[in-house]
Amino acid sequence: MTVIDLSKTSLRDLNQRLHDLNGADRNNEWRITNPSGEHAIAVGLNAPTNVQIDGPVGYYCGGMNKEAMITINGHCGWGVGENIMSGFIRVKGNASESAGASGRGGMIVIEGDASSRCGISMKGVDIVVTGSVGHMSAFLAQKGHLVVGGDVGPDLGASIYEAVIYVQGKVNGLGTDCIEKDMTPEHRKNLARLLQEAGVDMNPAGFRRYGSARKLYHFNVDHADAY
Repeated sequence: MTVIDLSKTSLRDLNQRLHDLNGADRNNEWRITNPSGEHAIAVGLNAPTNVQIDGPVGYYCGGMNKEAMITINGHCGWGVGENIMSGFIRVKGNASESAGASGRGGMIVIEGDASSRCGISMKGVDIVVTGSVGHMSAFLAQKGHLVVGGDVGPDLGASIYEAVIYVQGKVNGLGTDCIEKDMTPEHRKNLARLLQEAGVDMNPAGFRRYGSARKLYHFNVDHADAY
């Protein structure tokens, strides 16, 4: 395992060394100590390597991730895993706003709460939050899954497309064109798979499903006030 102390190594040098790992195998392991809330740690990775970050991080940690497995042993700031393409990011703490924004693939697991706009404009990423999320989560979500073990703030799934939302706790208001849908055996099986992949212990039986009513796909003058 390669250990990098960010109190002694610059963030630019760290990220460059991680970028140079293109083609490395999964046995390549890195540990980052003393992150001290730095922004943009381990962004743009393009190798199936394991990265552990011991402490809180700032904005955009793990952004544009491809293939890497990143574990954050602490809280994280805005945009963790922003535009993630593949791989896996685990946050062992709370996440600030816009977790997984525009994510296209892979999985993000937040073992705590996430703030507002969690999963905004998600395009294929799977996000599992064991705690609660803030307002306008899954706003403009196009594809993928958002699983919330706790409560959800107002305007959940506003202007959602074909992403799927599963919520175990209280929903404090649905956004425009988002509705509750039947929780079929097929969806419960899908949720069980997501929870298993996320490595979290939650019972799929307690969740409800939400998605698009499909009324905003095309402009309709009768719905003009909703735009």
